[in-house]
Amino acid sequence: MRIVVAPDKFKGSVSAEEAAAHIAAGIREAQPHAQVTVLPVADGGEGTLDAAVTAGYTRHDLTVTGPIGEPVAAAWARLDDTAVVEMSLASGLAALPHDENGDPILAAREATSRGTGELIAAALDTGCTRVILGVGGSATTDGGAGMLAGLGARLLDAAGHEIPDGGAALAQLATVDLSGLHPRVPEAQFVLAADVDNPLTGERGAAAVFGPQKGASQQDVSELDAALVTFRDVLAETLGDSARDAAQAPGAGAAGGVGYAALAVLHATRRPGIDVVLDLVNLDRAVTGADLLITGEGSLDEQSLGGKTPVGVLRVGQAHGVPVIAVCGRTTLDRETLEATGFRATHALSDLAPDAHTSMREAPRLLREVGHAVASELASTSNG
Repeated sequence: MRIVVAPDKFKGSVSAEEAAAHIAAGIREAQPHAQVTVLPVADGGEGTLDAAVTAGYTRHDLTVTGPIGEPVAAAWARLDDTAVVEMSLASGLAALPHDENGDPILAAREATSRGTGELIAAALDTGCTRVILGVGGSATTDGGAGMLAGLGARLLDAAGHEIPDGGAALAQLATVDLSGLHPRVPEAQFVLAADVDNPLTGERGAAAVFGPQKGASQQDVSELDAALVTFRDVLAETLGDSARDAAQAPGAGAAGGVGYAALAVLHATRRPGIDVVLDLVNLDRAVTGADLLITGEGSLDEQSLGGKTPVGVLRVGQAHGVPVIAVCGRTTLDRETLEATGFRATHALSDLAPDAHTSMREAPRLLREVGHAVASELASTSNG
């Protein structure tokens, strides 16, 4: 019996790596001789670096500029000439200072993506010629201006002084000087791992759609959107119409506009995050010849069906004719929808606990129970 376990994180409860380990432990309790391959995955956001490291990439720790300017401990990963940079580690909500309740202290106007640029620069310094940039979980709405500054660009006001970091300060921008951009940028290939297709500005733009999640008031959203328009227009004076076109490209609004800077200046190619990660971990190879594939995430809902981890893993299983089981903290989908999607079965931890708080707190034990039950059922079916 060969089983591949490839879940995403159960947010607020266990990481993807922990979820996979607990499910695998349950399988081995029920079937000690089963061959279990543990392959935690992610959708391009939080957990992407961990997935890469599990797949054989080498982690490189680095202290960089955090989202409000304070140093934060981050990391990037490398395999051969390819680097993986996870924006959330340097410029994400998790990298913000937290209050006494453990909640991030949001700073929509001031948050910067500079640390993400510093991670990319470190990868380029070592000779990497391909950079995968996962941009989920960002705290910023600076259009990627901070990322460019971290790569050596200078953002100047009308007096020739460098403007402060953060999206709101872009209102003061008069010149973007790219002459100091890292010399290896032109020869490197960049992949933007992003699921969202929003443009940079407007009603569907970075500030309007994602700004409130990062603490932006209605007034902040209006000012940030106007500042991003200024950034686009000033950058176009340096790069020409391509900078304006990039602002309307799908994914330009990803991660507070980091997608825009990646597309316009780094000439990145945008791909769905889950597809990028599944390539990183080589799920195709792991699934070949398997008897069962188990995936999952904290909440299996309508958003999941739009291309999140479980459905991305499901597609790989279907391509190989391997049945796929989904494990989740909870699901808002009815049985008919789940069956129509193609999962062989779905196991929700909420069905095994008296309330949501318990299912989250006791997720490790419940995941082991699910792994045990799935392996027992598979063995019974095989023997039958």
